Amino acid sequence: MPTPAGTDSCGTHRPRGGPDGRTTPPAASPSPAAPSRTTAPATPADLSWSAPVTEDTGERWCQRVTVAFRNAGGTAVRSESVTFGTHVIGALGVDWGTVASTVELPVPVAPGASANPTWTVCVDAWRVPLGMHIETRDVSVRWA
Repeated sequence: MPTPAGTDSCGTHRPRGGPDGRTTPPAASPSPAAPSRTTAPATPADLSWSAPVTEDTGERWCQRVTVAFRNAGGTAVRSESVTFGTHVIGALGVDWGTVASTVELPVPVAPGASANPTWTVCVDAWRVPLGMHIETRDVSVRWA
């Protein structure tokens, strides 16, 4: 005699299963977990700078020099030195030589921040005789 679905030959109730008669245990209920906060690793500092903007000081051997800096990276610039190349120019426009001077940039420059420091850059007065002047044209930067 056939047995009704869900009972065995003894008439006891058995759980329904898959086609092969086996049952699968209920899936574990997901435990409520806090959403994971994934932060992207910070990108390195990415410093760029402008050409120097100069202004006379009234002394032919000094200039005020402004350079614009921008950090487009994801990490602050923590140390920086700026080297200026100041050219000594004769009365007829001849470049008689270049004098290097190094200064420190006020740091840190935060990610996405800009800085526009101004320095007074001077060379020895004896290097710039009457009729000559200086032009700070070159900027090189070492940063970390």
